[in-house]
Amino acid sequence: MSDLRDLYQEVILDHSKNPRNFRKSETANRTAVGYNPLCGDKMTLFITVENGIVTDASFQGSGCAISTASASMMTESLKGKSEEEADELFRQFQNMVTAPMDQEPDTEALGKLRVFAGVREFPARVKCASLAWHTLEAAIHGESEEPVSTE
Repeated sequence: MSDLRDLYQEVILDHSKNPRNFRKSETANRTAVGYNPLCGDKMTLFITVENGIVTDASFQGSGCAISTASASMMTESLKGKSEEEADELFRQFQNMVTAPMDQEPDTEALGKLRVFAGVREFPARVKCASLAWHTLEAAIHGESEEPVSTE
């Protein structure tokens, strides 16, 4: 097994068993709900934005190991980023997990999030990994009227 695959499994297990920022933020001024109807993953994302900067990010819900780990790592990565940087991080993550298998995705700017590059080998799991990210987009852009769906 490759080193990246080993790291992927280790990081996913760690963040799914011990998710960071798994709480309801009392200071959040933006929230959104995400739902993956195929597997039942459901989460609520809480974001605090002050002067265009994400100062806090947290989530609650239930989901598979990949969904939980992705939300955990995403909330860690967002803190201190501007709304524009959060949008760019979403685009980079989405491009990475949906890149065709014959193309090597650009993962340099994603840091630790690059462990999710292996998800693209399993198309059904891409929706698990990207649920938190689509929910983030809804929260950042105030599109939280309806739950975000990966379908």
